[in-house]
Amino acid sequence: MKRSMQQRAADKRSADVGSSSGVLTPHWREHQRIGLGYLAISLIAVALGAALSLLMRVHRVLPTLALPLLGVAKPEDYLAWVTMHGTLMVFFVLTVAPMSGFANLVLPEQLGSRTVALPLVNKLGLGITALALAVLLAAFFVPGGAPIGGWSAYPPLSVLPDAGPGQALGLDLWLLSLMIFCVGSTLSAVNTIVTVIRCRCEGMTYERMPMTAWSWLITSLLTVLAFSVLLAALIMLFCDRHLGTAFFVPSVEWVSGMVQQRHGDGSPLLWLHLFWFFGHPEVYIAILPGLGLTTMLLGNFTRRRIIGYRLMIGTTWLIGGLGLLVWGHHMFVAGLNPFAGTAFEVSTMAIALPSTAKVLNWLIILWRSRPQMRTPMLWALGLVSIFVTGGVTGPILAQPALDSYLHNTFFVVGHFHLIMAMAALFGIFAGVAYWFPLVTGRMLNERLGKWHFWWTLLFAYNTFLPMLLTGLAGEPRHYAQLDGIRGVAGALVRSTLPLERHITTSALLLAAGQMLWIWNVWKSWRGGERAGANPWLATTMEWAPVADEAVCYRGPCEYGLPIDAADNRSNPGFVDESDAPFLPQWAAEPVAE
Repeated sequence: MKRSMQQRAADKRSADVGSSSGVLTPHWREHQRIGLGYLAISLIAVALGAALSLLMRVHRVLPTLALPLLGVAKPEDYLAWVTMHGTLMVFFVLTVAPMSGFANLVLPEQLGSRTVALPLVNKLGLGITALALAVLLAAFFVPGGAPIGGWSAYPPLSVLPDAGPGQALGLDLWLLSLMIFCVGSTLSAVNTIVTVIRCRCEGMTYERMPMTAWSWLITSLLTVLAFSVLLAALIMLFCDRHLGTAFFVPSVEWVSGMVQQRHGDGSPLLWLHLFWFFGHPEVYIAILPGLGLTTMLLGNFTRRRIIGYRLMIGTTWLIGGLGLLVWGHHMFVAGLNPFAGTAFEVSTMAIALPSTAKVLNWLIILWRSRPQMRTPMLWALGLVSIFVTGGVTGPILAQPALDSYLHNTFFVVGHFHLIMAMAALFGIFAGVAYWFPLVTGRMLNERLGKWHFWWTLLFAYNTFLPMLLTGLAGEPRHYAQLDGIRGVAGALVRSTLPLERHITTSALLLAAGQMLWIWNVWKSWRGGERAGANPWLATTMEWAPVADEAVCYRGPCEYGLPIDAADNRSNPGFVDESDAPFLPQWAAEPVAE
C-alpha cells in the first residue's frame, strides 16, 4: 500500500529520534521470546475456544444437525462445549495475552531495563502455563469426555464423580489444569511486580511510568490475591471428590431423584464465595491492561499530554481495589442475607465511579483533537465504545431485584461478553497493531488492519447486543436447544429463535473476519513494509535507541508542550499544532515533529 508524503516524512523524523540507521531492527531478548510464547498459547486457546463457541451457536438454532465427525450433538456435548469454551477464553486468552504476553514483550523496555527481575521464575511460569493448557485439552480424550459443569463447576454436583458424563476423570483434569494454571500465573505476576519495583532505570520514578506499566502492576497484584484464593478452592474441591473431606458437601443431597446421605456439614455456598472472590477480579485482570494501553494510545495519536495523569493512576488503583469487594453480586440468587446483598449492591455501583472517570478523561483527550486514525488508534476507540456499551448494563445487574430475573438469562452473557471478552480482545488487537513493529521491525498493512477493525466492530455489536434483548425476554443461558419444550414456557423460549438465528449468523461472520487479521500478521511478518525507528512518534521508553544505560528525563506522553514547561505539572493546557515539539522520555532535549 502506498504511503502518503506526510507519513513518509513522519517516518523520517522518527528515524532521527530512534536510531542512527533510521530503521527499526528488533533484537529479541529472552523475556520477549517468553512473551511471544505466552501469545502463542493464547492463539491456540482462542482458536479452539472460538471453534467451540461456533459449535454452540449452530447447535442452538439447528439442534438436530449432524455435524461432521461429531454427529448429532447431545445436551451433555453442548454443556461440555460451554465448559471448555469458557475455561479456554477466560484463563488462557483473556488472562495470558494481556498480562503475561504483552508485559513480557515491552514492560522491561518501558522501564528502561534490559531484562526482567526474575528470569528463571519467568521461564518457569511459561512452562507451567503451557502444561496447564495441555492437561485441560486432554479432558477431551478421556472416558466420559470433557466436564459439563460450566467454567464455575458449582458443587454439589461437581463433588460427585457420577453426577454426569465428564464429571469423573474429565473434571479431575479440569481441576488439575486450573491448579497448575494458578501456579504459573502467580509466578508470572510475582515476576512483573518485582520487575516494576526493582528494574526501573535512572529517572524512572513511579509517576513517570506509562499507564500500561501501572496497569500491569495492579493487574499482577490482583492476580496474586485472586488466584491464590482460587487455588485453595480447587484443592478443597479435589479433596472433597477423592479424600473424603466435606468443605462443600452438605449432610443430605438430592441427586437424580434420589436422596443420598453424606456425612458432611459443608456448604456449596462456600465455593461460591471463594470462586467469585476470584471471578470478579478476573474481569479486571482481563480488562485493565487494555484500559492502560487505550490511555497511552489516545495520547499518542492525538499528540496530547494525558490530563489528570495522577487521577488516571488513582482510578486504576480504585478499580483494582473495589474489584476485590464486589464478588457477592454474582450470588444475589444464592440466598444471601439481604443486608449482605445491599452491601454488594452499593460496592458494585461504586466501582462505576472510577470507570466513569476514565471514560471522561478519554473524552477530554479527544475533545477538539485531530487524531491520526491509524489502526492502533481505531482499536483504542473501539475499546472505548465497547467498554461504555457493556458498562452501562452493569448497574442493571447490580440491583438484586433486577438480577433475580436476569441472572440466569442471556442478558448476563451479553453483558460479560461485551465488557470482558470484546473489550479485552480489542485491547489485544490494539497491542498487536501498536507493538508489531517493535517485535518484527515491520508494519502491519494499514488497509487490511482497518478492514479487520470495522468488520470486527460491526459483527461484535451484532452478535452480543441482541443477547441483551433475548435475555430481557427471558431466554435461559445453559439450554442446549430452544425447541421441544411444551406449554407457555416453551412458547416463550421459542419466541427468541429469530434473534438467535441472527446472533448465530453474526457470530459466524465475526469469526470469518478474523482471517483478515491472521493473513495480515502472516503477510506483514514475512514481507511487510520496514518500520522506521519510531514509527508512531511515541515517547515511551520501549522505542528508545538501544543504550548501555537508559535514563528517563520526564513523564510519558509529553506532546505539544512548550520546551521550557515540559515538567510543569501545573500547566493544564495543551497545544494541538502538528509541528509542536514532543519530548520522548529518553531524550534530554525536545524533538520537533
